[in-house]
Formats: sequence, structure tokens, C-alpha cells
Amino acid sequence: MDIATIVGILAAFGLMLMAIISGSGLSLFIDVPSLLIVVGGTVGATLTSYPLTQVLKTLAVLKNAFFNKLEKPTVYIEQIVAFADKSRKEGVLGLEEEIDKIDNSFFKKGLQMLVDGIEPAVIESTLSKEIDHLRERHELGSSIFASMGAFAPAMGMIGTLIGLVQMLKNLSDPSSIGPAMAVALLTTFYGAVLANVIFLPISGKLQVLSKHECLTKEIILEGLVCISEGLNPRIVRQKLYTMVEPKLRKEEE
Repeated sequence: MDIATIVGILAAFGLMLMAIISGSGLSLFIDVPSLLIVVGGTVGATLTSYPLTQVLKTLAVLKNAFFNKLEKPTVYIEQIVAFADKSRKEGVLGLEEEIDKIDNSFFKKGLQMLVDGIEPAVIESTLSKEIDHLRERHELGSSIFASMGAFAPAMGMIGTLIGLVQMLKNLSDPSSIGPAMAVALLTTFYGAVLANVIFLPISGKLQVLSKHECLTKEIILEGLVCISEGLNPRIVRQKLYTMVEPKLRKEEE
């Protein structure tokens, strides 16, 4: 579970609720028609912009923002270095017994191709395409949430305009202007909250997770290519560590 995502959302909503309750009653900020305009309009605009199948897939990807386990790339680097050392001593076929010990499906697939004697160029091409397709799928999921983050405030403004029109038709009763204006502004409030507390942060989180996963896969791919070329394990380690951030290099050192 990603504690940062949970804490971030709870903190944002919690602090807003505290501010609302300390200044006025919570009931003033609850208006069902306004909420329907924002939520319904955002969902409708999203379905208009993207195919239904892609939207449903994105909802399934949503769990990654709350439940994910970021693995340190250095774990795979050391594993690859060990495989490179074993390959130089026993040959590539000596790695066959290691395949079933690997949990990462991408790593397992690449190592199996290596043991099967597939040409390094073919291994690199095949796995690179898999990384590219993974990146495209992740970018699509992130873009849908980013679009929802743009639609929500716009729908809030539309709701506000609807409320203002209705208010201006009843100017004969000055006492109703204040409450009507408050209700009209609630749609803008709902749109801003949904966009800046939920949709846009989740879009950003999915981008970060995608970059991390793609980097891990790129390290694995580069390591497999190094093993197929028979490089010295020390060179393999140095080459792979150039792909990670300096902090991780220092920790390993």
C-alpha cells in the first residue's frame, strides 16, 4: 500500500473539513445538484474523449496509485552481476536453473530467451518493444486522469454559470441573492477540489510509477544484453549503476 497517497488525500480533505467546520457548518458546502453537474459532466466528457474500454482499464489501473511496491533497481543489478559471473564460469546454459527462482516476469522472459540462444539483437528488440508498449499504456492511463483534472473545474464553471442565470432571474427578491450565489459557487469549489486533490495528483503518481517501472525493465534489458556479450561482471555493474540516481549508487557503495 502506498502510504503517501493515502495520507496525502486524507490530509487534504481533513484540513479542508477542519477549515469549513471551524468557520461555518458543513451543511453549507453540501449541494447535490452542484455535485451532480461536476461529477456527471466530468464523467460524460471523459467518456466522450476516450473509448469506454480504455476508461474501464484506467479504473483498474487506479489501484496502482494506492497499492504499489517500488523495488530498488539495485536489487536487480546485483542479481544480474551474479548471473554475469556465473555465465562466464559455466556458460549461458548454467543460468537455466536460475529462471524458476525469478519472480519478475519480464526478467524471467528475457533470461529464458538468453538461455534458449536467441540472438542479443532479437532479445533487445523484443523486450524494448514490450517496454515501449508498457510506457504507452501507462501514459494513456495518466492522460485520462489529467483530462478529468481539466474537465472538473470546467464543469464547475458551467455549474456556476447555470446558478448565476437562475439567480439573475429572481432579482426581485434581494434576500435570495446571497444563498443563490453561494450555491452557484459550490460547483466551482467541487470542480477545483476533485481536480487538485484527486485527479491531477493521481495522474502525477501514475507517471512516477511508470517511469520507475520502465527504468527497472530497461536496467534488466541492458543487463541481459551485457550477459549475452560476455562482459566482465565488474564492467556490467559499473554500466548498470550509471542508469540509477547517484543516491542509490552511494548507498550501494
